[in-house]
Amino acid sequence: MDFAMDARTEELRERLLAFMTEHVYPAEPVAEEQRAALASPWDTPPVVAELKAEARRRGLWNLFLPDAKYGAGLTNLQYAPLAEITGRSPHLAPTALNCAAPDTGNMEVLAQFGTEAQRARWLEPLLAGEIRSAFAMTEPEVASSDATNIETRIERDGDEYVVTGRKWYISGAMNPDCRIFIVMGKTDPQGEDVRRQQSMLLVPRDTPGVEVRRAMRVYGYEDHSHGGHAEVVFHGARVPVDHLIGEEGGGFAIAQARLGPGRIHHCMRLIGMAERAIELMCRRAVSRTAFGRPLAAQGQVHAWIADARVAVEQLRLLVLKTAWLMDTVGNKGAHTEIQAIKIATPRTVVDVIDRAVQLHGAGGVSQDFPLAELWASARTLRLADGPDEVHQRSLARRELKRYA
Repeated sequence: MDFAMDARTEELRERLLAFMTEHVYPAEPVAEEQRAALASPWDTPPVVAELKAEARRRGLWNLFLPDAKYGAGLTNLQYAPLAEITGRSPHLAPTALNCAAPDTGNMEVLAQFGTEAQRARWLEPLLAGEIRSAFAMTEPEVASSDATNIETRIERDGDEYVVTGRKWYISGAMNPDCRIFIVMGKTDPQGEDVRRQQSMLLVPRDTPGVEVRRAMRVYGYEDHSHGGHAEVVFHGARVPVDHLIGEEGGGFAIAQARLGPGRIHHCMRLIGMAERAIELMCRRAVSRTAFGRPLAAQGQVHAWIADARVAVEQLRLLVLKTAWLMDTVGNKGAHTEIQAIKIATPRTVVDVIDRAVQLHGAGGVSQDFPLAELWASARTLRLADGPDEVHQRSLARRELKRYA
């Protein structure tokens, strides 16, 4: 395994670092000021469009897509250090580069499983950053960490499918630019194989019977930058049968194909979040005095900073190894490592950010620093794409199987 960056990755990395310094970090307070003046809190601040235009001009667009026909054609290993950099400003940078979830996963689904007509209608405007999208899988009435539990019904009625069900924490759905949902529901609820009961369907947001009911808060935040996390109800919404993605019964497999890259992308960005926290922690330590001495002279602070550096370096190596395996043996061959990073990364990054919050005192939980919002985002990722315990269960069973 060789994790050294090749010439292309290094060139993109330098370009991205300059973009972050010159445009993204200065835009953070601007976006907050502009949002306060918007007619709706879900509208996008004008500075975001400026960032997108600048990112495209610099060739920093759709970096996440390994298919060169649609994206930059980077491998997972090449994309990892770039995604990490965007994680330092997770509420602006990924969107600016058109590399933000849930659009990334939805674009991957359409590129891999969509028909030519579906790609022309939905993938192309998503690739161009003209629209946003949402992925409707999680439900409030069942344990959605087990996707076989999903109760939303997708029923065939002549030349149409009828969707009935209730979803929540549907990321991006509050954004007025969100035009399309990828909905996971059951087309064959009595099917013998519980993993062949589900299908995926494209449902335009303006379809009659689609109700975006409310925004769900995450640790008190409404997360305007990501377009919110909505509760969405489908009241017998009808779409043509050609809106089916893949085949009936293929929804579970498509979901698994979608979640693998999504999980590693989250982990890549989480490392960037931890790096931002370490930077803020160090700056605070050398600039703040307590009890007659700089915080940087306190032994406990030394331990926090040292432990954070060690933890982040360990995580980065594990994420890079996982990226390399996904590139060389495929997602299935990297299954253990994908689960390992999904368990280890959010948990560790939450701890790193928490120490940074502690070092900042009251400032750490305030809006004057990004730490509280970073903490909430990282803590949420211990649940998103499957809670820790589901991955621990699966990983342990795989280990035990070798000794049974």
